[in-house]
Amino acid sequence: MPLTFNTAADYLDAAREMARSNRWALARLLAEEAANRTSDPAQAARILAEFPAPNPREKD
Repeated sequence: MPLTFNTAADYLDAAREMARSNRWALARLLAEEAANRTSDPAQAARILAEFPAPNPREKD
């Protein structure tokens, strides 16, 4: 069964999974989508702080 992404929590769970597998750029993209789907600006900021943007010179 394919994964479905319907809520901010779905994207955040996927971001954490990508971070655990050292795929930081993908984790950040998923976290950005989770933050976009969060109505509370403070919560969105906490999500983005948990997944800092990777250095542009780093490879995923």
